[in-house]
Amino acid sequence: MSDAVAHMEVKHKGLITLSIMLATIMQVLDTTIANVALPSMQGNLGAAQDTITWVLTSYIVASAIMMPMTGWLSDHMGRNRLFLACVGGFTLASMLCGLATSLTEMVFFRLLQGLFGAGLAPLSQAVLLDINPRERHGQAMAMWGAGIMVAPVLGPTLGGWLTDSFDWRWVFYINLPVGILAFLGIAIYMPPAPRRQRPFDFFGFAMLSLFIGGLQLMLDRGEQLDWFSSGEVMVEAAVAVSALWCFVIHSMTTEHPFLHPQLFTDRNFVAGCVFTFAIGIVLLATTALLPPILQNILGYPTELTGLVLAPRGVGTMLSMLAVGRLMRSVDARLLILIGLLLTAWSLYDMTGFSTEMDSWPVIKTGLIQGLGLGLVFVPMSTIGFATLPGQFRTEGTALYSLVRSIGSSIGISVVSTLLSQNTQVNHAELAERITPFTPGLDQMAAALKMPVTSQAFESVLNQYVNGQAIMIAFIDDFKLMMFVTLVSVPLLVLLRKPKVVPRQAPPPDAH
Repeated sequence: MSDAVAHMEVKHKGLITLSIMLATIMQVLDTTIANVALPSMQGNLGAAQDTITWVLTSYIVASAIMMPMTGWLSDHMGRNRLFLACVGGFTLASMLCGLATSLTEMVFFRLLQGLFGAGLAPLSQAVLLDINPRERHGQAMAMWGAGIMVAPVLGPTLGGWLTDSFDWRWVFYINLPVGILAFLGIAIYMPPAPRRQRPFDFFGFAMLSLFIGGLQLMLDRGEQLDWFSSGEVMVEAAVAVSALWCFVIHSMTTEHPFLHPQLFTDRNFVAGCVFTFAIGIVLLATTALLPPILQNILGYPTELTGLVLAPRGVGTMLSMLAVGRLMRSVDARLLILIGLLLTAWSLYDMTGFSTEMDSWPVIKTGLIQGLGLGLVFVPMSTIGFATLPGQFRTEGTALYSLVRSIGSSIGISVVSTLLSQNTQVNHAELAERITPFTPGLDQMAAALKMPVTSQAFESVLNQYVNGQAIMIAFIDDFKLMMFVTLVSVPLLVLLRKPKVVPRQAPPPDAH
């Protein structure tokens, strides 16, 4: 498809962009903003420790299941109508979450949030690609990527501040003014979109939903239930594998599959999905690991933790501002390579973290990693859709967002499990090396003014060993993510450089 066909001329492009980005940032923030409010929420709603996590799980599962529906719903309803329904529904569900009086109500309203919010990120990406000519896709994706990547980093900090300063309910109420502004902007300025009727593959959707739901539940519950030693986790894994098998076979044999087969024949798009899967692992897994290091090991308060993590978001913003212009003259594949190497470098530096460090190593590695991820995300989002026909963009962006979401869930689950297991192993190995004759033990006891054989000294020593064991486990996770990043580098050979489309002058009657 030519750029002329794929590009849609619209008035008020700036206001449309602002409106859809407000909606996108609002939705992405909600994937992490509620995390720090869980303890306050638990006491207020009378929930147990093992059930309050359903506030997070219900949102993630509902969003992941609904996300693939975005393409079909967009064709059936029209993209602007679907966008308005998603923004309005998400905003209303946010208000209901803030008004919830029991865990049952909260989980139900979070399900609604996930269902309505699922389409916001893919719809906004598709709209930005459609209303900008191809030579400006890099800048458009830089703006979109800034919201997608910086919002999860800011979420815990904003959520902590709102909970401490006001109440946990404001974690949800904060969406109301943002959602209303986004809804009005889209309703007033976004032009109507054409509708295309196509058959709905209910069986394909059902199998894909079972796969996503089973996988997400397995990843969420696995660590708590010791993975495959639990019958529940084995059932969830079996459901996920069986449903995926049925979905693949059905999609290859049916006349009108749920996901259009042409999506998987575009080499750039498939490679882009693989890359965004890897980015999802590194982005949110690191986001999940750093706050516990700062708060639990180094003893930083919530506000200081947010300030120390802020340079990561600053680095991402800086690289995204630059990369939109760099892509006009530099091969996007080279930018992705530089970004991957910077990310791997930052993760390598993070393997040097210690319990005695100050904030500088976290600030430095965060800034480098932010720069690297920004250099990967924007060119990848641009080149991944460069050769995909325009009529498949909404469906493609939905699948692209789904793959990133699954990568994030897998990444967080894997690093959390390894962190728990390696902490125990490291603690046992360190403890067995400590004897009454260990060098430095007497000096440590003398400094604490405790006898070496006292129970109080043993307790202090155990806390010290546990802190070291946890830090080593964090370092092992950083090494794993470094290898994930480096393994992604050879995939660059799969990417084709898109043809440069010269910028055309607008027709005389264009405004």
